[in-house]
Amino acid sequence: MMIQVLKSKIHCVTVTEANLNYMGSITVDEDLLDAANMIAGEKVQIVDNNNGERFETYIIKGERGSGCICLNGAAARKVQVGDVVIIMSYALMDFEEAKSFKPSVIFPDTLTNKI
Repeated sequence: MMIQVLKSKIHCVTVTEANLNYMGSITVDEDLLDAANMIAGEKVQIVDNNNGERFETYIIKGERGSGCICLNGAAARKVQVGDVVIIMSYALMDFEEAKSFKPSVIFPDTLTNKI
């Protein structure tokens, strides 16, 4: 049996931009992606701690060291600049493998979005 489990989590980063006029996605500082074991194009779930919104999109790699967290396209309507969000990705794995799997979870500074 395969189950879906948490693979990676960027816990509590601050939205720095919301760009309605972009095709879609979330732009994330490359340093955060590396630390959380995430990659460009990966499907992610976004949870906004300020308004309770939960939605899915995909990652675009942002400038390394910039602290950038930018919601693009329709997702820009779900957040406000300054909101604190959690970014999570999941993986399918065998039930037995999942019992011992340890996700990559990071806790950046919420003011700077840096590790």
